[in-house]
Amino acid sequence: MGEKLAKGIIAGCMSGIFLGLFLKIIEVITEVKVYVLLLNVDYIPLLKEFSFPEPVEFLLHLIISIIVSAALFSIIKKYQWTQKQIIFRTIFISFLIGVLLYPTTVLSDRTPELTSVSALSFWLLGHLLYGWILTLFFIKKGPSR
Repeated sequence: MGEKLAKGIIAGCMSGIFLGLFLKIIEVITEVKVYVLLLNVDYIPLLKEFSFPEPVEFLLHLIISIIVSAALFSIIKKYQWTQKQIIFRTIFISFLIGVLLYPTTVLSDRTPELTSVSALSFWLLGHLLYGWILTLFFIKKGPSR
């Protein structure tokens, strides 16, 4: 259990930091509010009552990333996914998370419009890259099984 937790924490932190930096850079360059969307908690009943500083919002993002990563790593270990399964499924699950979370943009006036093609594109690209970064931590070195 210790290995799964440690690997999940490291993978979740690194992938989460990458996703945050990627979306922050996209937002600075394009002014499309995808980083704001990443940190947004306006749709969570208790948290929406508070106004958190950016570092706290980013920490909440990292906690979620660690939970996702640790759970995924546990599933990979339990079901003994092959390298190809790890790559495809991890990237697909990360993309799916992006698809499922994007509609929360309608619950805040700080985030992009639901119909923003550029926001959706950057958001989904970021989640695909997040999944790819996770796979780098999850795959074994050497030939695939």
